[in-house]
Amino acid sequence: MTVSTDDVLLVHGGTPLEGEIRVRGAKNLVPKAMVAALLGSGPSRLRNVPDIRDVRVVRGLLQLHGVTVRPGDEPGELVLDPSHVESANVADIDAHAGSSRIPILFCGPLLHRLGHAFIPGLGGCDIGGRPVDFHFDVLRQFGAKIEKRDDGQYLEAPRGLRGTKIRLPYPSVGSTEQVLLTAVLAEGVTELSNAAVEPEIEDLICVLQKMGAIISMDTDRTIRITGVDRLDGYNHRALPDRLEAASWASAALATEGNIYVRGAHQRSMMTFLNTFRKVGGAFEIDDEGIRFWHPGGSLNAIALETDVHPGFQTDWQQPLVVALTQASGLSIVHETVYESRLGFTEALNQMGAHIQLYRECLGGSACRFGQRNFLHSAVVSGPTRLQGADLVIPDLRGGFSYLIAALAAQGTSRVHGIDLINRGYENFMEKLVELGAKVELPNGNPRG
Repeated sequence: MTVSTDDVLLVHGGTPLEGEIRVRGAKNLVPKAMVAALLGSGPSRLRNVPDIRDVRVVRGLLQLHGVTVRPGDEPGELVLDPSHVESANVADIDAHAGSSRIPILFCGPLLHRLGHAFIPGLGGCDIGGRPVDFHFDVLRQFGAKIEKRDDGQYLEAPRGLRGTKIRLPYPSVGSTEQVLLTAVLAEGVTELSNAAVEPEIEDLICVLQKMGAIISMDTDRTIRITGVDRLDGYNHRALPDRLEAASWASAALATEGNIYVRGAHQRSMMTFLNTFRKVGGAFEIDDEGIRFWHPGGSLNAIALETDVHPGFQTDWQQPLVVALTQASGLSIVHETVYESRLGFTEALNQMGAHIQLYRECLGGSACRFGQRNFLHSAVVSGPTRLQGADLVIPDLRGGFSYLIAALAAQGTSRVHGIDLINRGYENFMEKLVELGAKVELPNGNPRG
């Protein structure tokens, strides 16, 4: 694998991370709220926007379609004006969309605004199946006509889009977002059963309601959307990124550090906080954020099972597994959301961890991967001393987990592919330096 030296970080481990960092708006909400601006008849203001690659990708795609995007009056604010939405060049769309799966969410809004849309091949992290076929099946139920071409999918809605009844086979976040962004301007009522109900979904519903949408959420994962004729712009402050906050919490635990995460909110992290406390981590909550630290002594082995919200989020799993390598005893991790998410543990074993993967459903109930030959359960034996190593980042959360492992290890690690972390972690290099991490670029320039 050929990696630019600009995409490699040398990490000198063994130093606890201590200090304060800030998290801004959630990666899993902000780009989707930006897409929602396409539906409005006037400008929208989105605040608390992080400077991450996914935001830049969506900004570029919006601008290709005629949306004016400019900074607002305060730091982290974007003003999005969709007054002149237009078709975009296929090659330009493909050039922007190759690194992200978010463009598929443009389908509904573009069908409403233009009557057609084009979606190229999609990228994203390789952590397991994220089938796009269901997105297209949903759009067909709304009345879209889809033609597969060599360079992607071309969609039309010659008779407009109409509400429908949809039941998801699994409460997928992406599929729920697709339905919401399509149904709000569709004629009639849409009923979505077995929907995802993550905090980011609720925040997207808040955005759409501010625009004039009529959306209700029932306690049985059913969402009902009554289509309206027109939506206005919105003024919204994005909820903070609970997934990034938990990543820094796991870094504090694994490095025996103490990190105050300004912007972290208790309510959206309650399940994580309970697990963090069971492992032996300590935290303190105030009105501005949450402080996470290792209180000393041994960490506790636990049994952990990922699940959709309100369960333990799959994006919390990888960073916490690094901390579990330092816990006393056997921890059991059962991944039920993405079948390939535990592949990152191979590199941890090369660093000295003892992690064994299994095809069976361990430590919990049977899941949809149990009889499908996927290595989706892990037994983590600890504590083990980690040693520096050469690491190649596989995906966003796995990549940040490798950084945590390198920071907790003895010696120096070379972490390749760090640019991928920019997809979801704003200014992570600067934050590492602020927390006292000893990191540098291969040319010898120290970063801490």
